[in-house]
Amino acid sequence: MALLEVNNLGISFGGLRAVDDFKLTIEKGCLYGLIGPNGAGKTTVFNLLTGVYKPDLGIITLDGQNITAKKTTDINQAGIARTFQNIRLFKKLTVIDNVKTALHNQLTYSTIEGIFRLPKYRQVEKQMTEEAMALLKVFDLDGEADTLAANLPYGKQRKLEIARALATRPKLLLLDEPAAGMNPNETQELMDTIRFVRDEFDMTILLIEHDMKLVSGICEELTVLNFGRILCQGKTNDVLNNPEVIKAYLGE
Repeated sequence: MALLEVNNLGISFGGLRAVDDFKLTIEKGCLYGLIGPNGAGKTTVFNLLTGVYKPDLGIITLDGQNITAKKTTDINQAGIARTFQNIRLFKKLTVIDNVKTALHNQLTYSTIEGIFRLPKYRQVEKQMTEEAMALLKVFDLDGEADTLAANLPYGKQRKLEIARALATRPKLLLLDEPAAGMNPNETQELMDTIRFVRDEFDMTILLIEHDMKLVSGICEELTVLNFGRILCQGKTNDVLNNPEVIKAYLGE
């Protein structure tokens, strides 16, 4: 059974069909890319998958569970986490506290236990700190755990956002243009990080990206969107060599 199955997904805004008849199947452990020109509907698809938008039509199934039109918090608890094209960190919190905010979805204590610092509170806080530090170490951020997120270099802010998403213990990780604004060295490091996350965490990853070096370097399969509809789907090499894709997306 595939981890993610999307059938006949669609949504309109003011009479404009932003996404139409979108279908997608992603197997567990796959590194999958969603590409297309600006305005093709890629981020809209992510917003539909995560409950930011409610589809007009279609069904979204995650690991056998119908998550169509559920609340974003319910979808996250079901197993989907995401990052954003424009980084959304808690800039006034430290690096470790950014990750711990996500862990609160998984590890909880009551208000009373928190107010009076009862044993359950101390136990959970200790566990969250340990898990957060372990995640930060994966991204080489453990040495900056007490740094304000706003003071991290851009590339490290990107890494922190991924670490925070992983703290929710997802089955499927959505990355919205993770290489945006990165220089070539940072992009290469990001590619290595994404591969490591897939292998180390047994993670399934779906990413939106314009950097064709990154897409061709790590994605095993691709879907190309154009004007909200699927132009092409398949193995990465086959898709990137498709004349229709070259014409519509690569501008050649």
